[in-house]
Amino acid sequence: MDMQPGTHQADSGSSQEHAQETAADPSPDEGENMERTVARNAAVVSGATLVSRVLGFVRDCVVASVLGAGPLADAFFIALRLPNLMRRLFGEGSLSLALIGEFAHTRQQSGAVSAHAMVRTCLVWLLIILGVVCVAAMYWSGPVTAMLAPGLLHSPEIFARTAELVRLCFPYALLICITALCGAVLQARGHFLAPALAPCVFNCSLIAGAAVAWIAGWPVPETLGVALLVAGVLQIALQQPFLARAGFRWRGAWSLKDEGAKRVGRQMLPSVFGAAVYQLSIVLTTMLASLLPEGSISHLYYADRLVQFPLGVFGVAVGTAALPALASLAARGETVRFRTALEDSLRLTLFISLPAAAGLAGMADPIVNILFGRGAFTDTAVQQTVLALWGYAPGLPAFAATRPLIAAFHARRDSATPVAAAVGGLAVTVGGGAVLMQFMGVAGLALAVSLGSWVNVVLLYRLFLRREQCGGFSFRWAAVYLLLSAGVWGAAAYSSFRFGAWSLIAIPVIIVFYAGSAMVCRSPDMRLLLRRQAAG
Repeated sequence: MDMQPGTHQADSGSSQEHAQETAADPSPDEGENMERTVARNAAVVSGATLVSRVLGFVRDCVVASVLGAGPLADAFFIALRLPNLMRRLFGEGSLSLALIGEFAHTRQQSGAVSAHAMVRTCLVWLLIILGVVCVAAMYWSGPVTAMLAPGLLHSPEIFARTAELVRLCFPYALLICITALCGAVLQARGHFLAPALAPCVFNCSLIAGAAVAWIAGWPVPETLGVALLVAGVLQIALQQPFLARAGFRWRGAWSLKDEGAKRVGRQMLPSVFGAAVYQLSIVLTTMLASLLPEGSISHLYYADRLVQFPLGVFGVAVGTAALPALASLAARGETVRFRTALEDSLRLTLFISLPAAAGLAGMADPIVNILFGRGAFTDTAVQQTVLALWGYAPGLPAFAATRPLIAAFHARRDSATPVAAAVGGLAVTVGGGAVLMQFMGVAGLALAVSLGSWVNVVLLYRLFLRREQCGGFSFRWAAVYLLLSAGVWGAAAYSSFRFGAWSLIAIPVIIVFYAGSAMVCRSPDMRLLLRRQAAG
């Protein structure tokens, strides 16, 4: 990537950037209803993410078969957890949120040339800061591993293996954060497909790594670590043609003193903690899980992966699509439409996530058995993963609703306020987990994460109302969706109990039941999705 240091002087492609900015990049809500804009973009993200999540399930099935849920699996997932945490903290969890909001404001006030220079500066700072962090983490991989999983200190061989895997995998943190930066630029320009497809590369790379390890007889954790680094490079490469098509060039002006980049940095500092409360909760529960019997970390990981499927396909998709629209409205000072867009996003999020949580809880046993119950994944591992999934499922709507709420704060260029909510959520997660794990094991830790996430959402909502000095949103439809979801849970649980693994065939029937009931109730979200289907 060839970048020229400077202030905000135009580069050779600045006139082209300006022309594309003024002619081909309209505001995300221009000429159409904001709710439809968010729904359309969310549909793009959901469709691409669906492909990624299906590949993710294939990946998890393959990895579970060759790696199982024993101490070596724990070692690999601990090493993978660290770069994933960095991705959430410095990539999707803070940099993306801050960059999209600042990009919209800078482009609105100063034009595309200044906005692009700001992005180049952010990349330089990212390389400097995360480069130092990666080198330090690799050098001190032993202390880092001891901090993350103190329970492994009782098994010196597993601890040493884990420390080596941490050293191997940690550079992926830098690669995935660069991927997140590229994706943020594309999302800010209204392009959502490539960033949503990037995880497909990650899944395909790990599937290939697991297959190679099994065929060649190579050490599975280390082979997966190498595949992880290959995935990071390929994900960056995937997005470059789309960035070029959007008019963005890495070659051009940048300055370490860029005011927009400074504002991104100032917003990131508090949001490093606040925007990634869920991932921090997972890391802290990993520390607690290391004190439980061997395999507990893996049970939590596989249950979390199942929750991430509907969360990524539908829940996070709404928040991801909402942020550029909210940032555009905030930049133009359209307060009423800003609040309406957020309320619509939250309602659509609950419309999808409540029945998804109910279905996961009701069919936890057959889902885990079908996906993971083979090879090195024992019956005990299946039972413990089901218990963890029961604990995670009630928190799925909260996990999903967090994203649009945090997006609203970042659209207002306010990243400090969500920290107070995050502190409350983490306190409940860690305190509740330490208590509940004594009686419920991994299920108690998962349930504590759900409770902490609900506390986080409630606090975010209250702080938003206080900040905006406005009345509360209507929760009438949320109550309707909750009642319908109770029916989904009942149907799923009965089917699971009566038919076992064959109950998965009933999933389309249950979906039709929920959608039909929503239509009878004249749900605005169901009507919106039907209009979207008719239009597309």
